Amino acid sequence: MFTFFKVKKVAEVLEEITKFPMLPEESLGLKEALGRYLAKDILAKEDLPPFSRATMDGYAVYARDTFGARESEPVILKIKGEIAMGEVPSFSLASGEAARIATGGMLPEGADAVVMLEYTEEEKGIIEVKRPVAPYENVIFKGEDFEKGTIVFPAGIKITPAVIGVLSGLGITQVEVGQRPKVGILSTGDELVLPEKELPLGKIRDINSYTLYSASLESGAIPTLYGIVPDVKEKLFVKVEKAIQENDVLLISGGSSVGTRDFTLEAISRLPEAELICHGVAVKPGKPTILGQVGSKAIFGLPGQVASALLIFYIMVRPLLLHMQGAKGEHLFLRKIMAYAARNIPSTPGREDYVRVKLSFSEKGVIALPILKKSGLISSMAEAHGFLRIPENSEGIYEGELAEVFLLP
Repeated sequence: MFTFFKVKKVAEVLEEITKFPMLPEESLGLKEALGRYLAKDILAKEDLPPFSRATMDGYAVYARDTFGARESEPVILKIKGEIAMGEVPSFSLASGEAARIATGGMLPEGADAVVMLEYTEEEKGIIEVKRPVAPYENVIFKGEDFEKGTIVFPAGIKITPAVIGVLSGLGITQVEVGQRPKVGILSTGDELVLPEKELPLGKIRDINSYTLYSASLESGAIPTLYGIVPDVKEKLFVKVEKAIQENDVLLISGGSSVGTRDFTLEAISRLPEAELICHGVAVKPGKPTILGQVGSKAIFGLPGQVASALLIFYIMVRPLLLHMQGAKGEHLFLRKIMAYAARNIPSTPGREDYVRVKLSFSEKGVIALPILKKSGLISSMAEAHGFLRIPENSEGIYEGELAEVFLLP
């Protein structure tokens, strides 16, 4: 049997999370890869763009020829030819020459800029340039995005639409990504009923299972609901044993505090290879959180209060799920900004406080207004834009003071 109250700090738990093994890799086509995490560095196998090209309709020129041009004294250049889209120029430019070019057209040798069409006037094979251009103006050069052989994206980043655009531009249509973790979710408690059932007096509907299911799905995992387990020791153990065999991570909501009917810790301890990482985290809300390891798999005992359970999910469970998929560094965590506190927010030294906040904007910057509701009220999470973090050794945040805010997905 485990020892109770193996309390850890948030940073210590996050360090333990990164020790869990990542899931195996799989190869996906670009159309299936959105939202996944690269398992390997991506190298550019060619330059992007593959040639220097115009970004405006106009005339390809040697920029130095246009210096001093103005409406009253235009520069006169001879038109050497025209460059059609998708064609390789059959000529080069000498000083004093220009070539018609469309957006996306390949720059001829000798040109280093493009004069926009509206700043020119053409007549009988010559153009008047009425405004100068600087070298490289209105041009994207060969390899300006990515040079052949360089690392385009490192392993561990999330594949976004822009990333897919780059990969397709480089002719890369298959990528190696980490597999999605399977997450089992079950709720404990005699007071719970399924959301679709009639609600007898004294009972409450199971909110946590569906909340955690959605949060897991949003984190790239494959969640499965295992229903409600009554406060019966053997029934809980049987369900836990089945769920951990079928999943990479198990989330048990409720039953994580000390009490005669709280059997989560005992159920975990009976599993082969079980190891307790923490029983309690120095955080508010969510102190009675449990984290155990069974071989390569993780079991979280989450608080029964829905806001506490969801907070712990975002600051601990979500990083684990992303780590298992291959995410690294800043990609493991919620995006963070700095915001000014709208009022004094007291705290108790010795723990990290995460306060649900609404965000607004002022001339000063982003303003964080605390949502002062109890952790059992789901409305506080539905209204929140993020969590304001109060460090463990602080007595609070003063009105007008800058503080870290983690933005909800």
